[in-house]
Amino acid sequence: MNCPQRNPAPDITRRLRTRGALRLALALISGIVLGWVGAMGCASTSTQEERDFRLMSQAWGLIERHYVDRAAVKPEELTYGAISGMVDALGDTGHSAFLTPAMVKELKEMERGEFKGIGVEIQMKDDRVVIVAPIDDSPAQRAGLRPGEIIIKVKDQDIAGWPISRVVEQITGPAGTTVALTIEDPRTERTRQVVLRRADIKVRAVTWLRLPGTGVIHLRLATFDSGTTKELRQALTQIRRAPARGLILDLRNNPGGVLDEAIGVASQFLDHGNVMLVKDARGRTSPVPVEKGGLATQVPLTVLINAGTASAAEIVTGALKDGHRAVLVGEKTFGTGTVLTPYQLADGSALLLAIEEWLTPDGRSYWHKGIIPNLEVALPAGATPMQPAAERELTAEQLHASEDRQLLQALALLQKTDANGTAGQGE
Repeated sequence: MNCPQRNPAPDITRRLRTRGALRLALALISGIVLGWVGAMGCASTSTQEERDFRLMSQAWGLIERHYVDRAAVKPEELTYGAISGMVDALGDTGHSAFLTPAMVKELKEMERGEFKGIGVEIQMKDDRVVIVAPIDDSPAQRAGLRPGEIIIKVKDQDIAGWPISRVVEQITGPAGTTVALTIEDPRTERTRQVVLRRADIKVRAVTWLRLPGTGVIHLRLATFDSGTTKELRQALTQIRRAPARGLILDLRNNPGGVLDEAIGVASQFLDHGNVMLVKDARGRTSPVPVEKGGLATQVPLTVLINAGTASAAEIVTGALKDGHRAVLVGEKTFGTGTVLTPYQLADGSALLLAIEEWLTPDGRSYWHKGIIPNLEVALPAGATPMQPAAERELTAEQLHASEDRQLLQALALLQKTDANGTAGQGE
């Protein structure tokens, strides 16, 4: 029989989350529940596929009959582990994924800018749990967790070999409770333990401030959740009332969000061309054009990026770089580069599958590679990026004495642009 293609879940269509890393179940348990194919409503007629499913059923039966730890034989966990293992076998680590019903619920909450827990994005990379980015004004950020650091223990338990779903379950919990993490800095291989108090977190997608003693605006985008473009347009409208000499668009530690918001945000700074190209499984590419009516298409612009800049934030980064609209300052981005489409499964779980690849407008791939800035600038060891909220109390002297070299370099470029009367362009 012909098996109809499942439609993506309608309420999470066009999502493109690297931030889903915290929710990705990448278990490597083999075995599958008997009758799973029938439950999915699509029995295969392929002889090879029939043999494959019989093989998985045989493995399930052997586990069910013979495994000595009877308490560990849990049908739901074996089923989820089998599905996760299939997705993991694709080799698209950190992108395509299986989501349990609880993870699907959390993904929807995140799209509304709501978080529960410690506020950190994590990713399975080389069999280690790596921090992608801490969320702004979260317990993780206040504890000094940084992109690229590795979680090696949760509650004094070594998590080597754990599926990321189990890590997530151990880290999350009710607001007000605490969790202890052991963190390793891969650059120095030093470890430290941090104790974080979980919280209900509401993220402000857009914050901004005119930097002390300058005419330059520090414009911070923390996420690309639903409504970010609307918030950005409101901010730009306020900024235009007292024209800025330049904008620093801060996308550091921005783990991404909704595709439509990436297109909308990029279009505020571009007046023509494409935001991105999309390549399908057959190698065909189609352009995604800039939307008309941007509010900041002429103001001099620099963009701050780092290893925590991912997903939708990379789409905007690539568009502004290839459009010669801005100079990129900072460090190479994370390297998300696929359109993740969610397919709802029968019990409320879902598959996030990479079905298309994003390319920059010039056709450059950054999947697993990242985007390299025009000007590479690293922060000193232990330094953290400054945010508009913290800058409000600073004097001009204190600003220039800060350790945020990336912000200061971007500011210097814009001040030089203002002195020369021409806008700096990315190459």
